[in-house]
Amino acid sequence: MYIKHKNNFFYSVSRIAAWSWLLLFVILISCDNRKKTLAPAIKQRDSLPVLSTYGVNTLISDSGIIRFRMKAPEWLIYDRRHPSYWAFKKGIYVEQFDTLFHINASIKCDTAYFYDQERLWKLIGHVAVKNRKGEKFNTQLLYWNQSTQKVYTDKPIRIEQITRIIYAHGFESNQEMTVWKFHNVSAIMYVSSQKKDTVKAEPVK
Repeated sequence: MYIKHKNNFFYSVSRIAAWSWLLLFVILISCDNRKKTLAPAIKQRDSLPVLSTYGVNTLISDSGIIRFRMKAPEWLIYDRRHPSYWAFKKGIYVEQFDTLFHINASIKCDTAYFYDQERLWKLIGHVAVKNRKGEKFNTQLLYWNQSTQKVYTDKPIRIEQITRIIYAHGFESNQEMTVWKFHNVSAIMYVSSQKKDTVKAEPVK
């Protein structure tokens, strides 16, 4: 079952993106009207971020109700790189709230890059996703293509459901992470409430 984009925790990042570019535009306009005394350049312009933000903790509302929160220790935008991108080198965490402010979906990773021209997110290192069904996904590399609205990886991945845990290599899904499939399943571990009928599986490496 697909959910509307406005209730999608991936979609929250897109809304943050739109506001960030508006903020950047205002900053650049205001800077043009000021006289500056510049020190000699010590680095090439394309090696420096056009915008640096630290200690990001942003709430996003929808129809007047807070729906999302994004946290990131560091947010850098490189507009002169080829391709240009945003960098969350110290990790990113996004969570979605229900109407009672309970967290019902989340995503986090050690490092993230957003290639704005391609509209492609690359999540790296201890990627952990929880969807609205309560299913948990763990991998070391995950891509989200906003243009195709697909999430995918060619690396080992682990998914935890209520009654089973699946280990596989290669994965693709819709961006809500509710309709998905594996390419090569390596093991399935069934778990009952009495811890019976369990098949051992090797952990994802």
